[in-house]
Amino acid sequence: MNSKILRVTDPFRGEILSELPLLDADAARALVLRSAKAQRAWARSPLETRMALCSSAMRALEEREESVARELSRQMGKPVAQARKEVRTCVARARRMIELAPEALRPIEPEAGPGQRLRITREPVGVVLDIAAWNYPLLIAINVVVPAVLSGDSVLIKHSSRTPLCAEQIVDAFRAAGAPPDLALALHCNHRVVDEILAMDEIAYVSFTGSVQGGHEIYQSAARRFIDVGLELGGKDPAYVAPDCDLERTIDGVADGAFYNAGQSCCGVERIYVHRDVHDRFVEGLVERALAYRLGDPLEDGTTLGPLADPLAGAFLMEQVAQACALGARQLCGGSISIGSCERFVAPVVVDRADHRMALMRQESFGPVVGVQAVDSDEEAITLMNDSCYGLTASIWTRDLDRALRMGAAVEAGTIFLNRCDFLDPSLAWTGVKDSGKGVSLSSLGFYPLTRPKSWNLSLPPSSEPS
Repeated sequence: MNSKILRVTDPFRGEILSELPLLDADAARALVLRSAKAQRAWARSPLETRMALCSSAMRALEEREESVARELSRQMGKPVAQARKEVRTCVARARRMIELAPEALRPIEPEAGPGQRLRITREPVGVVLDIAAWNYPLLIAINVVVPAVLSGDSVLIKHSSRTPLCAEQIVDAFRAAGAPPDLALALHCNHRVVDEILAMDEIAYVSFTGSVQGGHEIYQSAARRFIDVGLELGGKDPAYVAPDCDLERTIDGVADGAFYNAGQSCCGVERIYVHRDVHDRFVEGLVERALAYRLGDPLEDGTTLGPLADPLAGAFLMEQVAQACALGARQLCGGSISIGSCERFVAPVVVDRADHRMALMRQESFGPVVGVQAVDSDEEAITLMNDSCYGLTASIWTRDLDRALRMGAAVEAGTIFLNRCDFLDPSLAWTGVKDSGKGVSLSSLGFYPLTRPKSWNLSLPPSSEPS
């Protein structure tokens, strides 16, 4: 295999979709310099111009919805109906960030004494390196790309080796919108080359979505210089099913949170704590929902669960299940299956009688496998939800708002959901605690790491003082 070529393979058909040249260190450095030159010019553009460009780029992406969705589906196995939804959500999310930009980037003018003017402006940081993951390849990238361009930065999109064509689609959308050359560029290179360009002065901020190990490596590389890093890493997100919940709504929501996108979601539900009063009915309903998924060709509209993107993931998941069962848990449904010549499918697995001795409840799974543990109280649920090295999101399913607020205040997570899960609202900050990462994206706060404050302390000449 040529180490200078990146081959993109369809996980269902096994066919090579594309072959892309990998840049060596010199070529990558040249790309960074081109990006920096473009950024210096773009930083002088007014916010209205930036907003118009991003809006036009999203219209261009929207117009290509079907081709973008099918290409996305073929890269990582997401059912095409879900891929279309990702394109639409990507566009909607970007438009919300465009709406938030004027207020988020507005100068702050503190009260000043006579003859003075005080001001804090948000200046672009420079070249932003966005290292995006494959599971939601458009959404994860757009979280950074659009706010960065709105902030006056240029962007290099280093996408996962499984989904590099998504970076090309975003770049093409900006090109179609009339973006200045090199403002948004796709960067195809290996980890060693990423490490080398992080040493360049031109790289001002790096955003990484991926594994905890990968986050440590990026953080160590960036620590050689005084630049900020945003990290969205692993998750083992819990759900708590309270005794007073709307049971049917809860079962539907938790099942979707656990199994949507074949469980390959950063904030998917991976462990469920159910009050003993409703445990049996909840588990029965969850199994029923799990059995209703239709596995098959991702390009067929009726498919609701596609193959796993990682060829080794299925064996890893079933090892977790086997270990849990050896310790007393019960596998109620699901498991590894083949469809045609593809061996990457795992039908949704529900494991009851799970507990924290088991890797299934402690180690990230990232697939359509979930453990269920009965609890006797809200307090026990809180203790178990916090008994994790991760803290991305947590969901509480109850009719009692006071219970949700009380529990949510005690649960260690970046986002607390009530009666919903596995959902990002771009008006809210996206962040994690513990090994789920650091930093923030989305919301008005998501502009902060992509800009730097500049203070203006002005002593006005007499002729400039208001009359």
